[in-house]
Amino acid sequence: MAAFTGAASARDQIRIVGSSTVYPFTTAVAEQFGKAGGKTPVVESTGTGGGFKLFCAGVGEGHPDVSNASRAIKKSEFDDCQKNGVTDIVEVKVGIDGLVMANSKAGPDLNLTQQQVFLALAKEIPGADGKLVANPNKTWKDVDPSLPDEKIEVLGPPPTSGTRDSFLELVMEKGAEGIEALKAVKKEDKKAFEKVWKSIREDGAYIDAGENDNLIVQKLEANPKAVGIFGYSFLEENTSKIKGAKIAGVSPEYDTISGGTYPVARPLFIYVKKQHVGVIPGLKEFVAEYVSSKAMGEDGYLPKKGLVPLPKEEADVSVKAGSDLVVISAPSS
Repeated sequence: MAAFTGAASARDQIRIVGSSTVYPFTTAVAEQFGKAGGKTPVVESTGTGGGFKLFCAGVGEGHPDVSNASRAIKKSEFDDCQKNGVTDIVEVKVGIDGLVMANSKAGPDLNLTQQQVFLALAKEIPGADGKLVANPNKTWKDVDPSLPDEKIEVLGPPPTSGTRDSFLELVMEKGAEGIEALKAVKKEDKKAFEKVWKSIREDGAYIDAGENDNLIVQKLEANPKAVGIFGYSFLEENTSKIKGAKIAGVSPEYDTISGGTYPVARPLFIYVKKQHVGVIPGLKEFVAEYVSSKAMGEDGYLPKKGLVPLPKEEADVSVKAGSDLVVISAPSS
């Protein structure tokens, strides 16, 4: 703990960075923690990737204590942590989130497949001869005659966002896998296939809308033709203004996400720097509050904010990880 020598009293407030999706949940826990007599933690929305960059930069009061994440830590990020002396990382899965494509209540009802979304947003798609061409689709109707004759205009997360990573894997990759011409690419050259589903259009059809999901909701209200991508809780909070598109015929709802029928769902996490426990006041107690049944249990205050609770077995693992501060080993990828 040499990094803290003489600086332990320099910070008496927990500092949290990371995912914009997890941000409202962590903020709710921070407020409860503050009400119970602790000093309310400072929570910043930097995006999952940006959060890990800050979290993994080092140990000491100049570095964050917790990182919110809307995907699991990558091996490269874990290695970065280790290299910078962040050797004791605790991973706590806090709940489930549905990834939502939504539009204004004044816009058309959408029922999209992952394949259609891929054909709307990929930088390159197979042409008539099966060879890759620059995406020619201007409207949703160009993608599929059954879809609205509206310009493709999607407001989505930036590359630093865990939501962007999840969207690529759960929607774009799955969509690409369903296209005949790309099945051969996947078989022959995995790297080339990966490049196809990871490359999003840069011609204005996809607009990088930053890390502020509330701003996307405002833009959708102002433009009924646009579609936004964000976590389920933002749809839940704004049902008077926006509606979620069905994905493969399934609506994004609490029951479909928790029951596993909604095809675009993912776990949410917090990562805790165990080396800061006992040095930054209240860190262990803050994590204990997060994993308590009054926070993330089925009737807790986090589900009331739109977090979908974990099944009991997974919740038990999270409670143990948060209570015992179980350190993780390197992820495989």
